[in-house]
Amino acid sequence: MTILLKRLMLFWMIVLPACQQRLFKKSVNWYSHKPNWNEPIIIGRHKIHTRLFLLIGVLSNCIVYFFFIAQQDRSLFFSLLWFCIAFSLINAVFEEVIWRGVMLSALQHAASLLYAIVLTSVGFGLLHLSIGFPLFLSLLISGAGVIYAVLTIKTNSLYPAIVFHLVINIGMVYSGFII
Repeated sequence: MTILLKRLMLFWMIVLPACQQRLFKKSVNWYSHKPNWNEPIIIGRHKIHTRLFLLIGVLSNCIVYFFFIAQQDRSLFFSLLWFCIAFSLINAVFEEVIWRGVMLSALQHAASLLYAIVLTSVGFGLLHLSIGFPLFLSLLISGAGVIYAVLTIKTNSLYPAIVFHLVINIGMVYSGFII
C-alpha cells in the first residue's frame, strides 16, 4: 500500500508544472488524442505501423521478462495480481503524463525537438536512479524514454507509450525488480 501511495504522489509532479505553464500562458500538449493504430511511424527512411511496433515491443518484453518471472515463486502470481495492476496503471499513466505530456511539451516550445526528447529521457532515467534502481538499469530506462517520446510525438498520443510502459511495469513487478 505504501508503494502505491508513493506513486500516487506523482500527481503533484503533473499539477505543479502544468500550473506553471498556465501561469506563464504557455500551452501544454497533453497528447490526449486517440492514436491511429494503423498509421505508420516514420523515422528517416524506416516505416512501421504503430500497432506492429507495439506488438513487437510487447512481445520482446514478454520474452525478456519470462526468464525472470519463471524463476519466481508461482504462488506470488495471484497474490500480487491486484497490486501489479494498480501499480502498473498508476505508474505508467502518471510517468507518461509527467515526462511526455507536461515536460516534453514544455521543452518542445522552448528548445529543439531532439533536445526535448534527450532531456526528458535522461530525466526519466535519473528519476529511476533516485528511487533505487542501479545505474545500468536507469540508463536502459532512459533509452526506453527515447522510445516513449518518439512514439508519443509520431502518434500525437500518449496512449501507445502508456501501453508500452504498462507492459514493462507488469514485467518488472512479476520479475521481482519492483517490490
